[in-house]
Amino acid sequence: MYALVDCNNFYASCERVFRPDLNGKPVVVLSNNDGCVIARSSEAKELGIPMGAPAFQNRKLFEENNVSVFSSNFPLYGDMSERVMTLLSELTDEVEIYSIDEAFLKFDTATVSNFNQFGIVIKKSVTKSTGIAISIGFAETKALSKVANRIAKKFSDKTEGVYTIDSEEKRIKALKWLKVEDVWGIGRQHSKRLKRFGIDTAYEFTQQTDDWVQEQMSVVGLRLKHELEGKSRIGLE
Repeated sequence: MYALVDCNNFYASCERVFRPDLNGKPVVVLSNNDGCVIARSSEAKELGIPMGAPAFQNRKLFEENNVSVFSSNFPLYGDMSERVMTLLSELTDEVEIYSIDEAFLKFDTATVSNFNQFGIVIKKSVTKSTGIAISIGFAETKALSKVANRIAKKFSDKTEGVYTIDSEEKRIKALKWLKVEDVWGIGRQHSKRLKRFGIDTAYEFTQQTDDWVQEQMSVVGLRLKHELEGKSRIGLE
């Protein structure tokens, strides 16, 4: 079973670790030259502040809504990332650090009886040790663990930030919910092409024949289709 662990609103969360008074309040982080927004807390997203928003065009919005604005501090973010990844590496030897705020983990299903409960324990442990909130998605393949993680984060009130795709019913329901442009590995150009063929969801993508998918998206797209079908084709790196 794969797990995709993702730190929530990572840069903003790192700043809040040292400013707990900002928990529950809107926070944005700006690029190196303070030119544009590169990270937002959930509260900032709810205000409609888009990613990449020019700072000078939104200063009034920041002031009117008491948005805390930080210049990026990449040494801090790197240090906090290392702390999180070190904790995750203590859970299993099979870890792939995918980005500064994401990691894939692989677990033996025989050693974990309930992945949802296991995930909640991991989540609480990481948050308690680092101050960083995380979301976790479990599934039989890396691509499906990405889908599970998106569900865990999107519906956090119900999932507590942890979701497991462990049945065919859950897999199909998740793929019918997920838009094709939001599938891990399907870029903007491929999603536009798929939409022209009337393929709007991840589920509709998996309903195409292998030959058609390989013709349109090469062997990489075919491998992704199989992953979404629950057949592991992409291992840890």
